[in-house]
Amino acid sequence: MGIGKKLRQLGPGLITGAADDDPSGIATYSQAGAQFGTSLMWTLVLCYPLMVAVQLASARVGRVTGKGLAHSLKTVMPRWLVILLALLLFAANTINVGADLAAMGEAGGLVAPINKHLLTGTFAVISLFLQLRIPYHRYASWLKWLTLVLFAYVALLFMVKIDGQEVVKGMIIPRIAGKDELTTIVAIFGTTISPYLFFWQAAQEVEEIEQKEERKPLTEAEEQGGDALRRIRWDTFAGMAVSNIVALAIILGTAATLHHTGKTDIQSAADAAKALQPVAGNFAFAIFCLGIVGTGLLAVPVLAGSSAYGICEIGGWNASLEAKPHRAKAFYFVIVLGVLLSIGIDWSPFSPMKALFWSAVLNGIAAVPVLVGLMIVVARKQIMKKFVAPPALRVFGWLATVVMAAAVAAMFATAA
Repeated sequence: MGIGKKLRQLGPGLITGAADDDPSGIATYSQAGAQFGTSLMWTLVLCYPLMVAVQLASARVGRVTGKGLAHSLKTVMPRWLVILLALLLFAANTINVGADLAAMGEAGGLVAPINKHLLTGTFAVISLFLQLRIPYHRYASWLKWLTLVLFAYVALLFMVKIDGQEVVKGMIIPRIAGKDELTTIVAIFGTTISPYLFFWQAAQEVEEIEQKEERKPLTEAEEQGGDALRRIRWDTFAGMAVSNIVALAIILGTAATLHHTGKTDIQSAADAAKALQPVAGNFAFAIFCLGIVGTGLLAVPVLAGSSAYGICEIGGWNASLEAKPHRAKAFYFVIVLGVLLSIGIDWSPFSPMKALFWSAVLNGIAAVPVLVGLMIVVARKQIMKKFVAPPALRVFGWLATVVMAAAVAAMFATAA
């Protein structure tokens, strides 16, 4: 298969992976690099196979059943628990969208002399307009191209001096030296393996089925299974690789600049951009700001959309970005409500970092039961028919569940 065709096959997995590096994730990775240098890069090496397994399982559920993740969870979990998880997802995503929009407004304000609150509201309106007015098939192609902005962080590495020995050491030698490092490790796992990514990728596989007449759920068209699962594997492995390479680049870039010069107190992605300016120059500063705005425009619809998919799948309401608003009123109501509530966070007395802390708490609470349900679903023959997950996928999926459970336990232990 030619490289052109391989690139055209990138879609839900690539967008999901790129959305993982949202402004909130950038803040977390920047904090890790500024405070601890390269010593926590090993966490992302560990995360990669776990992310791949979880997202492969999520995509598999959507492609095989033709239904979203919440719909499938209802078959293996009590309905009240699935509803509770969807509400936790909505709350966490709304907080996360608010923090992302605030970071975008602040980053934009660093480059242009415009009030950051005005910019935050403008970015929110732009995001809502795209989701409400642009059909999914066009919108998805734009999102795919928007992922290119992430490579701004990789470009940053060519502007700073890198210690290769320290990089290798940081990637292969696990280190947990104290409570502060443990807290940061928990934050990295929490921002890298988040429930909204599971719901989004499963839903996007369903959207792909609905917009392409030749595609059907694999339970109805087993002959499509080989090509479909090969595409999902390529898309997911590539998408998660992009996510982790960019995250590693952010840690490494801030380690080589901010940590190296003693600037360790980073409270937001915009703080990292401001601190970079005198150390790495105006071009690096501009690249970092561009990345914050670009990844925010990519992540906000993913966060808001995943909430709407989860809630509407439980209620049995039409849930599709391809549908016009009057044909999916509940779906778009959840999206609009989430974004409008998130704008209020920008005007609230809570700091973005405090908001992200509570988002991480809610995500942590929701992630473990969602992962347990997901791994039960992909192994159940009554649901997946002949497309139950292979043993390797189940092993890594359950390993991801155990790691996230440990991260949640550590989160509460460190908060006590």
